[in-house]
Order: sequence, then structure tokens, then C-alpha cells
Amino acid sequence: MTMGTSIAAWAKLGAVGIIMAAGIANAAEIKVIGSPGTRAPYTLLVPGFERATGHKVTTTWGGVNAIARRVADGEIADVVMLPAPQIDDLIKRGKLVAETRVNVATSGVGVAIRAGATKIDVSSSEGIRKALLAAKTIAYSAGPSGVHMERLIARWGLIDQLKAKIVPPIPDVPIGEMVARGDAEIGFQQVSELLPVKGIDYLGPLPADIQEITVFSAAMHRAAGQTDAARALLKFLTAPEAAPIIRKTGMEPG
Repeated sequence: MTMGTSIAAWAKLGAVGIIMAAGIANAAEIKVIGSPGTRAPYTLLVPGFERATGHKVTTTWGGVNAIARRVADGEIADVVMLPAPQIDDLIKRGKLVAETRVNVATSGVGVAIRAGATKIDVSSSEGIRKALLAAKTIAYSAGPSGVHMERLIARWGLIDQLKAKIVPPIPDVPIGEMVARGDAEIGFQQVSELLPVKGIDYLGPLPADIQEITVFSAAMHRAAGQTDAARALLKFLTAPEAAPIIRKTGMEPG
């Protein structure tokens, strides 16, 4: 399905059709803030939504913890996109509207090395364990994938052996970029965040027995100014026609 045919298909959906029937004359500017876990499919999907509805979407990205803290502290956006636990916490805090909550996509943790470097075995958990011990430098994010890697390292009893090798993540810099420029020999991050990076060899996802699947969700802010448009965007991102584009980026529909 091409982007053009996707737009035509989305236009037939009830939610989008209502917006189009209301007319581009009622175009709104929707403010979205979120963590970059869903940035790859989201960036492909939003232009179609804008063309189909006439709305303008403005998006601000930041780290999971930073965005969650900003919203908790009072920052307002029409739509917030974060891993499910953070969205659920913000709903409990009364910041987001529970009935608008949707799961946008899911993603596993992937492994990457610098382009041209000697390949490592990512087909088994033992291969990953040996690679960590052999590497001089290791990088993982401060988000869910990094939390998972920290727990995995602790489970294997390797904290003391590896702590000097861990390269701290740089805010707003994908782990793949750190690997590409040589800051780390091996990097771990959401598959969708590794695939677009140039200068790395993406080796594949973690083996099933040590994999962690993260659900990325979204919801409308309780103080949203563009409620109808925000709801339409959430329905658009989770429409069946969005699924092929989500899969194209290495994620699965929510």
C-alpha cells in the first residue's frame, strides 16, 4: 500500500471522514509531546493525517522520564505519547483522559554495532552475554530498553564486571548514533530507533528468552485545547490502515 492509497483509505474511516466533512475550514493546530519510541512510524503517518484533515501537528520529543515529569509538573499538550506505564501513571494523576487512551505500537529491544565491525552472535542469550563481556564499551538508553538491559545485566550477575564499560546515554542522541561515531562498540535500543540510523549494522532483536516488549501508548491531555482534532489523531494512528507503515519501521501495531 502506497502512502497515497493509504490516505485515500484512511479518509474512508468514520473518524477521519467526520473531520473531513467538517471541512478543512475548521483546521486546528494539535500539540503533541512524547518520547521517541514511536517517532519512526509516527513521522510517516502524520503527514497523511494533515493532508486528510487540514490539521497541523506540532511535535516535541524528549526522553521518557523527562516528558513524563514535564506533564506531571503541569505542561499541557493536546496529545501525550509515552510507554504505557508512564501514560497510565499520568492518567492516575489526573493529567490525561482515560477514555482516550490507545496503544499505538509495540517494540522489542535491538542490537547494533558500528558498520563494518566484527559481527557478534545475537541468536542466543549466551551470545549476548559473551558479547557484553568482550566489549570495551556498551551503550543503552535511559528509556525502557535501557532499564531492561540494566535488569538483565543484574540478573546475570555482571554489574561489577561491566559498570566501567557502560557509556552514559546523551540526551536526545539515539544510541545508534553513539555506536556509529564510535562512542560505544555495542548498543541496545528499541528496534524502531536503531533501523533509521546510518553508520551501524543492525544485528537483530534480542533473543526471545531475554527480550522485552514495550507498549507505546497515547492519550489526550485533560486540558487539551483541540479535543476533537486530538481524538481524530489518536484514531488515525491506530486505524487498521496504519498497521503496514508501523510494521515497516520494525514495530507492531498496538
